[in-house]
Amino acid sequence: MSHCLRRQWEPRAGRESAAAAWGLQRAPRQRFGGWAWAGAGQAGALGRRLGLGLGLGLGLALTLGHGVRSRGPQSGEQPEEEPREAASEALAAAKATGRDLLQRIKDEVGAPGIVVGVAIDGKEVWSEGLGYADVENRVLCKPETVMRIASISKPLTTTAIAKLWEDGKLDFDAPVQKYVPEFPEKEYEGEKVTITTRLLLSHLSGIRHYEKDVKKVQEQKEKDKKARRPVNEEAEPEASGQGIKDKRPVEKQRKISEGPELRREEESRKRDKGPKSASDNDESSGKGNKSLQNKREFDHEEYYIKEKFESVFKSLKLFANDPLVFKPGSQFLYSTHAWTLLSAVVERVSEQNFLQLMTKLFRDLDMLRTVPDEYEPIIYNRARFYTYNKKGRLVNCPYVDNSYKWAGGGFLSTVRDLLRFGSAMLYSYQAERPQGDQGALLPGYLRPDTVKMMWSPVAKTELSWDRDGGYAMGWGVVEQGQECGQCRCQRHYLTHTGGSVGASSVLLVLPEDPSWARPAEAGVPPRGVVVAILCNLQSVGLNAIALNIALEFDKVRPAEPSTPTCDPVCPTPAG
Repeated sequence: MSHCLRRQWEPRAGRESAAAAWGLQRAPRQRFGGWAWAGAGQAGALGRRLGLGLGLGLGLALTLGHGVRSRGPQSGEQPEEEPREAASEALAAAKATGRDLLQRIKDEVGAPGIVVGVAIDGKEVWSEGLGYADVENRVLCKPETVMRIASISKPLTTTAIAKLWEDGKLDFDAPVQKYVPEFPEKEYEGEKVTITTRLLLSHLSGIRHYEKDVKKVQEQKEKDKKARRPVNEEAEPEASGQGIKDKRPVEKQRKISEGPELRREEESRKRDKGPKSASDNDESSGKGNKSLQNKREFDHEEYYIKEKFESVFKSLKLFANDPLVFKPGSQFLYSTHAWTLLSAVVERVSEQNFLQLMTKLFRDLDMLRTVPDEYEPIIYNRARFYTYNKKGRLVNCPYVDNSYKWAGGGFLSTVRDLLRFGSAMLYSYQAERPQGDQGALLPGYLRPDTVKMMWSPVAKTELSWDRDGGYAMGWGVVEQGQECGQCRCQRHYLTHTGGSVGASSVLLVLPEDPSWARPAEAGVPPRGVVVAILCNLQSVGLNAIALNIALEFDKVRPAEPSTPTCDPVCPTPAG
């Protein structure tokens, strides 16, 4: 009988089906009948030692249990594995698409290095570096690479200001002289005017940017206004039969018909085509070639300030006595100097050094790699910054000191820190939404109504990196909208780009689509996609790429409402 029992298990025809049914594993040791049985082989050997009765009992038990257990694991595991495998494949496809988009822009502009990070519903799902953080020493980019974030500093500063406003320490509509009396009162065309914190936050104050000549600024604004004029207005002479047919309106009509995304990408390619630099004076320093598109920005000497300012109040001397470009509140003019004035307001209201206050904010938000852009400190994983000279050769950027603009463009960070920041803002925005039976949530860093105020576009503002949007308080905003049925539907998203000497950046927050997320099914915040991209070359347009990546990863988001992976009142700390 013992011999018959052994023959029952030895034939190869039955061994594979039995192993599959039981989920038994092969092992390099302890073989029985040609198969390695974990546990069962040892039991069989013991059965042979103890005698026929024990061996027969084990064999009968295995045989009787075979029919029941062979169906259990297969029927239970299959439905769980398929969705998981499909989600993994979708995520891999989104990464591949995002990587290709990044490689395209990197190749087009000749960027030495670029780093991307993506978070879905508050969880980092992809971060990767392409190219070099340091070309000379062949140091590759990686998620930990530290780069200049330029004007993404503005949303960070806005968060600190909003916190002070929530605490009742700051009045958005009070004259700035209430907090910074040393800033002179202003007049425009002989009329006394008032600059408030609210106007400063939305670039409506009339304070200049880097161009000092007010007349040039006003002329440029008129040119920009004409460039934004609808095509049908420009084509009126042709329609009335006056003059020869003009081909330019036709070209503009073609661009408009292609849609804003393609139009923005084409504009970005034109803007970034060719070497980028600041002046014709110094080839070796990288301040060589002036492309027409880039001339208006990095040709300004204030980009290359080397003086270290000991306080934000001393930085005010750069522009405090300059005339206003327009009456406050009447027009939009992007101004980083306005944010230097905001940093002075923050110091007075908080009774704390601006950098100390921001360092506390970074610690609260778990942004431990976000620091001021200072030359002296040792900052691990800091990238080097590059431009092109007039011969089209990659060179190191000249040394600059950004202490004159901490609030508007003076910080360094990583994509991972920016993902945490974007996710924290998205959490705050959605934290009050009904959660069903999921229990109470911890409050956001800011109140939901505060973030809604920050993310509401302000009248008379513009968004240079996406003509479909406007500016809010320290953020660019594109609202949800669709003009015609079965046509392009614009998603609601928040964004800020950055451009500094040797650096370009973007932070984009794509909240969940409200058309499918009912309040009862909203799930645990944050619900949406956050994308951060950093590059160590100046004048690289990154917003369109970031939006495309966000939309691609939005397809990966689960259709079912998310549930907390831990106690909702005690979420796992980021990082």
